[in-house]
Amino acid sequence: MINKLSVLALALFCATVVMATTGLAQPFALPALPYANDALEPYMDKLTVDIHHGLHHQGYVNNLNAQVKTFPKLEGMTLEAIMAKVSTFNAAVRGNGGGHYNHDFFWKSMAPAGKGGEPSAELISAINYDFGSLGELKKQFNQAGLTRLGSGWAWLIVTPEKKLAITATANQDNPLMDIAEVKGTPILVVDVWEHAYYLSYQNRRASFLNQWWPLVNWNEVNSRFAKALR
Repeated sequence: MINKLSVLALALFCATVVMATTGLAQPFALPALPYANDALEPYMDKLTVDIHHGLHHQGYVNNLNAQVKTFPKLEGMTLEAIMAKVSTFNAAVRGNGGGHYNHDFFWKSMAPAGKGGEPSAELISAINYDFGSLGELKKQFNQAGLTRLGSGWAWLIVTPEKKLAITATANQDNPLMDIAEVKGTPILVVDVWEHAYYLSYQNRRASFLNQWWPLVNWNEVNSRFAKALR
């Protein structure tokens, strides 16, 4: 009987074959996870990580690479540069470029529980100033994710005025895009597409958001915050 892992292995093999036979330039690649695929348990299970990273994220990378044939200049651009000019490309670049950037940012926003450190003194000071407390930031961040209708993302950003703010984006959009309603430099993100949590949490997005916080890589967030203030 075919089980979930067999289906995953077959899908990964098929994705590899497709990439090997397209003959297209492949300037974009799927980065390896910064931790083992079971390292986020029990908050995020191994199978969810395998499917999310190896299939969903890989799919965005594959599809973005396919767009190089239509837009050769993509081959020389960073993801950040693509986001800054995403309105000049088609919907496929917007969706797949955003999907690649957002997912890579998401994986790096997490660390195994107990390994992500704590908010720096500078970040805590900004959080207290802009939100009142870390607890209030978490409450507002969770609410942004919970009320994002359909698929999307909740973000903590540094605004052009160097303030912290929370925003949510639909589909694979992000605050770096030139079409974003709320623009800023992302420092933390959570994925609220159902594939990010459905195997363990089913339709309970609120439970996923509440359980997700032990995975936050505050060391990475601190570094992003410091860089955004320069």
